[in-house]
Amino acid sequence: MRKMKIILPLLVVFILIGIGLMNTSTKAPDAYNPNKALGPQVDYTITGIDAGAGIMNGTNTALDSYGLRDKNWQLQTSSTAAMTSSLGKAVAHHEPIVVTGWVPHWMVSKYNLKFLDDPKGVYGKSEHINTIARKGLKNSDPEAYTVLDRFHWTPDDMAKVMMKVNEGVDPQKAAQEWLAENPDHLKAWTDSVAKVSGKKLTLTYVAWDSEIASTNVVAQTLRDVGYDVTIRPMEIQPLWASVSTGAADAMVSAWLPNTSGKYYDDYKGKFDDLGANLEGARVGLSVPKYMSNINSIEDLKN
Repeated sequence: MRKMKIILPLLVVFILIGIGLMNTSTKAPDAYNPNKALGPQVDYTITGIDAGAGIMNGTNTALDSYGLRDKNWQLQTSSTAAMTSSLGKAVAHHEPIVVTGWVPHWMVSKYNLKFLDDPKGVYGKSEHINTIARKGLKNSDPEAYTVLDRFHWTPDDMAKVMMKVNEGVDPQKAAQEWLAENPDHLKAWTDSVAKVSGKKLTLTYVAWDSEIASTNVVAQTLRDVGYDVTIRPMEIQPLWASVSTGAADAMVSAWLPNTSGKYYDDYKGKFDDLGANLEGARVGLSVPKYMSNINSIEDLKN
């Protein structure tokens, strides 16, 4: 009986604590308040992606150039998937958030984002994405070289493939579907290219949504010509090393002149630059459009 007298009050306490925890966990996050300083609302944090990405280097420069470090701002390293997940949750609750953003990417339209003005030009102007091939590919595999050299599409094309993948379609299948829906592109890239029979090719790429899309589309196009194509995801520095040393045949992931500019310079002369496969790319800091009074990187200091 004495034990029961002790146990029953304890059970009541545990139940009350549990209810309190449930109430805390289900409490809706605070929505963005335009009448309060942004910094405290986001813990002075910019939500970023992989540490080695060029946009992360640019954002670290921005923190210094705009005096944001002096205001306790920091850049949080994560991954593209983690960043877009945090972004989606924030938008769902109308919360404030600042992320490293770029186009082409499905998140810009899906979450109705805007780029913050960059008056100091830290992130540079519009970028282009180039195709980079190993030395000697033109002679050893002229068919592959021709397809890679012809490959060119638009940010809207890329976004359509990215959106399919984001909706759960396997990347290879998404590429196949897009090519079936865009036969003129496939014809332009492969017209008069001689068929091969099972020759092996390796393409490398950074596992960003944009590069997953472009690499799978190019790989599928080369398979249609008859190549046995392997694609391998890598971090950005090994990506450049793989093509420059001949360990890989090509990649279509060279964001220039800023995002991959350092690696382009480091390995210059050790690869063939086939030129831009996409123009109009852009990187910078982004926020949801409902944060209507945050329009410039300078505004983060207010």
